[in-house]
Amino acid sequence: MRRVNVIGVGMTKFAKPGASEDYHEMASKAARAALQDAGVKYEEVEQAYAGYVYGDSTCGQRAVYEVGLTGIPVFNVNNNCSTGSTALMLGRQAVAGGLAECVLVIGFEKMEKGALSNKYDDRTNPLEHHANTMSRLQGFSQAPPAAQMFGGAGREYRWRYGTKRETFGKISEKARKHASKNPYAIFNEVLSLEEIMKAPEVFDPLTRYQCCPPTCGAAAAVLCSDEFAKKHGITNPVYIVAQAMRTDYATSFGDSMIKMCGYDMAVNAAKAVYEQSGIGPEDVDVIELHDCFTTNELLTYEALGLCKEGEAEKFVWEGHNTYGGKFVINPSGGLLSKGHPLGATGLAQCTELVWQLRGQADARQVADARIALQHNLGLGGACVVTMYRRD
Repeated sequence: MRRVNVIGVGMTKFAKPGASEDYHEMASKAARAALQDAGVKYEEVEQAYAGYVYGDSTCGQRAVYEVGLTGIPVFNVNNNCSTGSTALMLGRQAVAGGLAECVLVIGFEKMEKGALSNKYDDRTNPLEHHANTMSRLQGFSQAPPAAQMFGGAGREYRWRYGTKRETFGKISEKARKHASKNPYAIFNEVLSLEEIMKAPEVFDPLTRYQCCPPTCGAAAAVLCSDEFAKKHGITNPVYIVAQAMRTDYATSFGDSMIKMCGYDMAVNAAKAVYEQSGIGPEDVDVIELHDCFTTNELLTYEALGLCKEGEAEKFVWEGHNTYGGKFVINPSGGLLSKGHPLGATGLAQCTELVWQLRGQADARQVADARIALQHNLGLGGACVVTMYRRD
């Protein structure tokens, strides 16, 4: 397997539904930005991978055709909220396996207002097992289904460890503070813990500001082999050290809302990445993880081994998830404040981490960042964990 470098990244500023360009316009802008960043012409790209969740078949072609018409293979990818990272993984495998020297990966989403909902009512819901598990463990309410799932996981954690509701709010406070320094984020306003806790409750323990918003946007990355990078005079690029995807285990549909929401997928994907790379979580400098809800960010601290099980509350209040602590987590503002356009999220995380490792993150730069970790989760389910490095 050959080393795979990320030589170009780009993204659009994320926007609220109804305030964005059409999907192909956003995607082509992100792709052009990534190609320009890489110093590569589209004609040198051999394959393209396009990730999106809401859209008709071949939206990837429509987006890529805005950049060029060269007849290359275009693969459309849909893996729920981990779509962007799944497309990234497929592109990486093509380069690592010697099937291509340079590929383009794009992710985009034009979302509708309001909570996520089913698009088809005449066929089996792919989240049927998840919904049945939730119904058995805690029942259904009128709240948005995703909030019930991740809120329920947070409740289970609270009951197990006595965690304060304010601990989850503290994570949102951190996200807003980080996003205030990110011009690409949908929310740039800082919120106090008091404002977050007083916001309308969506599903205990989650208030409105502890749930990621529906978002429109796009992001892209250019991947290549060492040989291609050398040919183009690219020295010391950011590269992918290790990457793993895990899907659901039997434990996902057992007796735990935490595990139903992807905990074991994350644990095992992270373990695989640490084993592949020979690098442990203690060596990581900066992290972008899937904070679709504050409860999931807290659970992911433990799943990735950033702290021991049951110690996430202490981890939060001691400030180990931000500048000056053990790790800087979601310097972009994360899904909570940067936004969550489903197909674009994994590549937006990639973009942020590449900028961090290059020292190009401006006011949110993590000092001396050399190793980065990415966690992207989609229920249904798939969890992709990726480790990046710059020597």
